[in-house]
Amino acid sequence: MPTRRRFIAAAAGLAAAPALTARPAVAGGTPQSRPGRPLDDRPNIVVVLADDLGFGHLGSYGQRLIRTPTLDELAAQGTRFTQAYAAAAVCAPSRASLLTGLHSGHAAVRQNPFGGPQGSLGDDDTTFAEVLRARGYRTACIGKWGFGPDEAGQPSHPNWRGFEEFFGYIGHGHAHQYYPEYLWHNGEKVELPENVDGRKGTYAIDLIQSRANDFVTENAAEPFLLYLTPNVPHAPSDIPEAEEYADRPWPEADRKHAAQVTRLDTLVGSVVDTLRRHGIEERTLVLVTSDNGPHEEGKVDPDLFDANGPLKGYKRNLYEGGVRVPLIAWRPGTVGRAVTDRPTPLIDVLPTLAELAGAPAPRDIDGLSAAALLSRRPGTAPSHEHLYWYRNDPGSTARAKAVDRGRINRLAEAVRRDDWKAVRFAPARDRTAPDESWDLELYDLATDPGETTDLAAERPALVAELTELLRSSWSARYEREGFGVRLQAPPSAAPGEPLTVTATFTNASRRTWTDPGLALSAPRGWRIKPVPGRRRRSLAPGDALESRWEVTPPPGSTDVITPGLLHVRASARVRGVPVRYESRRTVTPPAPGAAR
Repeated sequence: MPTRRRFIAAAAGLAAAPALTARPAVAGGTPQSRPGRPLDDRPNIVVVLADDLGFGHLGSYGQRLIRTPTLDELAAQGTRFTQAYAAAAVCAPSRASLLTGLHSGHAAVRQNPFGGPQGSLGDDDTTFAEVLRARGYRTACIGKWGFGPDEAGQPSHPNWRGFEEFFGYIGHGHAHQYYPEYLWHNGEKVELPENVDGRKGTYAIDLIQSRANDFVTENAAEPFLLYLTPNVPHAPSDIPEAEEYADRPWPEADRKHAAQVTRLDTLVGSVVDTLRRHGIEERTLVLVTSDNGPHEEGKVDPDLFDANGPLKGYKRNLYEGGVRVPLIAWRPGTVGRAVTDRPTPLIDVLPTLAELAGAPAPRDIDGLSAAALLSRRPGTAPSHEHLYWYRNDPGSTARAKAVDRGRINRLAEAVRRDDWKAVRFAPARDRTAPDESWDLELYDLATDPGETTDLAAERPALVAELTELLRSSWSARYEREGFGVRLQAPPSAAPGEPLTVTATFTNASRRTWTDPGLALSAPRGWRIKPVPGRRRRSLAPGDALESRWEVTPPPGSTDVITPGLLHVRASARVRGVPVRYESRRTVTPPAPGAAR
């Protein structure tokens, strides 16, 4: 069981979280860099991912009823994307694709959980945090993670996927609670005060905001990545106060929903103020976006706010309103005041951040770097040949169901090539059904961004081309090349008995790596003996270095030996710049009396 702690009530009556530790005590963690190391040309990066924020929710995207002054200011001072796309129409697959740069026909998580455990990331998945950690970034995920088991010490946990600091919700369903009984801090459950005298406990957004600002403050002197993922404005419309909209003649759910959007704006404003207080705003890129279109759950009326703007569809729909989202890029003095209509899926975030940080990225991802758009003199970013979306979701709401004409619970997929977009619905949940049994619609987004006129009957040749593109964009299992280092070890080890541990360091980027090396660490008292192997002076793209060790737990009984964390570190140089990767495995003693 993880250690459980309680928050201490602050003088203001709110529960105050323990301060983030600048150097987390994660067993087997990466060696920490020197305090005070001067910042070079690597920018700090803040990625803000809102939950169910629609294309039309912000003033800078046409909103007239909800106040979002900070986000509107960032949009006015930076670059506003008018054709940015979430990777899915619901949160879990969208977030997995954002983190890994793979669209929903290739990503490890492709649907929200139903009928079984929620999807997970694993060692084959490289997140943008792992990419930036290789270049020495301090990294944190604060807020909603959204997949993998609600447990510590497992490969889908943020600490295992490149984030040194994690504070928030691991599980998908847990993040629907704004007054949760607990949140996670790294591998530790932190209990929150319970309801007292009919009053609710701690509002999680307040803690998320505090943690985010702590992280920025503690890492202001060196490059950092903050992945800030508040769960607003997801249902339920739960917020301590909605006084700003108390005089509006709206139902309570809508007043509170509007207050949630404004609370998101306040949260971002607080982090921007912290950047300015430390004088690092010009060294920090802030990206603000959303995981999918607007929801209508908990009696919220997205049409009251025109939350999808001029677009058709809502959360769960593969029409534009379900997947086109706001995207604002802000970095004073670097990102120009501009509006771009480049079709930009959020799978582009990983390669974009990699280029900005000077870090190698996996070459088998679907995203393309948009870094050329984020400079004083914007250039031309490469264009996608096509964009792809997949949907297999159990949820249904009235408006989304009506837009889909009753097909909301059928498997669906969509593709965009140039300005042509095809959306098609399977006869049920069987993707292997013959093409002729699907319902396919075709739209010209250049003249019909609201997807009002289906042109499929008029363009049969184009329908055939896009159908083939839809088929080829989805793989039942997308085989990865491997990127960075992977550690293989037996799951258990008896005291005093050696086991063989293997690490494979793979260059799956597009550039040669030089001076590759591997080092293994184990708990105190464990003996490590290297097995002689081949040395490599460089790794060309696709090459791998393998090292083996004989590892022996200390002698004794299984009653005294505790699980041991084996941790491998890999290092190399890319164009003269050092990069470092890590992997870990937990080895446990056999149960007493178990056969060996």
